Amino acid sequence: MGGAATVVCLQQLKGILGLEHFTHATDVMSVMHSIFSQTQRWRWESGVLGCGFLFFLLITRYFSKRKPKFFWISAMAPLTSVILGSLLVYLSHAERHGVQVIGYLKKGLNPPSFSDLVFVSPYLTTAIKTGIITGVIAMAEGIAVGRSFAMFKNYHIDGNKEMIAFGMMNIAGSCTSCYLTTGPFSRSAVNFNAGCKTAVSNIVMSMAVMVTLLFLTPLFHYTPLVVLSAIIMAAMLGLIDYEAVIHLFKVDKFDFIVCIGAYVGVVFGSIQIGLVIAISISVLRVLLFVARPRTSVLGNIPNSRIYRNIEHYPNANNVTGVLILKIDAPIYFANASYLRERIARWVEEEEDKLKASEESSLHYVILDMGAVGNIDTSGISMLEEVKKTLDRRELKLVLANPGAEVTKKLDKSKFIENMGQEWIYLTVGEAVTACNFRLHTCEPNPEKAESEPCDNV
Repeated sequence: MGGAATVVCLQQLKGILGLEHFTHATDVMSVMHSIFSQTQRWRWESGVLGCGFLFFLLITRYFSKRKPKFFWISAMAPLTSVILGSLLVYLSHAERHGVQVIGYLKKGLNPPSFSDLVFVSPYLTTAIKTGIITGVIAMAEGIAVGRSFAMFKNYHIDGNKEMIAFGMMNIAGSCTSCYLTTGPFSRSAVNFNAGCKTAVSNIVMSMAVMVTLLFLTPLFHYTPLVVLSAIIMAAMLGLIDYEAVIHLFKVDKFDFIVCIGAYVGVVFGSIQIGLVIAISISVLRVLLFVARPRTSVLGNIPNSRIYRNIEHYPNANNVTGVLILKIDAPIYFANASYLRERIARWVEEEEDKLKASEESSLHYVILDMGAVGNIDTSGISMLEEVKKTLDRRELKLVLANPGAEVTKKLDKSKFIENMGQEWIYLTVGEAVTACNFRLHTCEPNPEKAESEPCDNV
């Protein structure tokens, strides 16, 4: 949305600088080329007038935000700008000095055109195709703009109701030769910044437009286009939420990259490119999280049976002879190999650390599977390979808190039968207690322990 607002602001530079010919492209490079290739056609009078009214609009908005009870000042600022701009041009004859004005406006409403509809026209097929395409684009734009503004006020919009509203508007408007009606970004922003909150504002606006077309069009002859550009620019600048970008940077750097990618894509390309970049980065993020799930070593919080990540809780103690690992994601084919290698690395690092400190050797590896919501056949094969690797190292694999779905698949694959149900526990605390009991009352060597089971267990 910030990128779209920037694009609209760039397009308004045509009116601010008083240019007659301007690019229809929306990317910043095309706009900058169009501006700086016509430096000799810039009108300083138009620029000064536009910057002055833009400053006036921004000041009134800032004041209304600081003093909410004076909200009407900001709401009246656009109309005040139009009136003051028209009077200024009329009194100073600024249109003779390069300030473009609206000029002559046809007075009155469009006559009814329902009787002019022809359903046997040779161009009917072309009209239907054009209508479908423009209707879909208009509906997509209107719903997208509506959802963007819905985020500001935290309300929900129904796409079906929006589609019905657009359809009824255009059916009624077509009876008087109106253009295709939708929810345009720039005018929606002007309404939003003027304080409009409900659809009643559209009724008031349509009545005001009708009265204007019937009686007041001569008064707009001297309205400068630069004032209209300043009003749109002021509304667009209010939609660029730089504070949200700073918040994203502080909270989540990846969300910040997605935001900046969307903005850069819109500004340097188009809205479609910006959306593709944002979606691509988001999908990449999901794939990275799936393919590289978080694994952590757990330690015991002193004087409790709670086990937490030792990186987050420096006071957590390692359990002697036991390595506790937590997997924080479902186990799929995409991350099975990574998890197998990661577990093997954890085991090697723990054994090297115990050897260096000349402490007791490692005997048990507990996998906390509370966060593993699902597992596929590749994940089961990974667990089987991990078990075989640990068996070769004379270590025992223990599972803690596997979910119902995971347990069901492990049982159907015969993994639980091969592993032994006595090595599966409801909680990490129970698993650690059982391992400690075996270490102190039974032979630590798992293979020997299996051949000579401890009767007390």
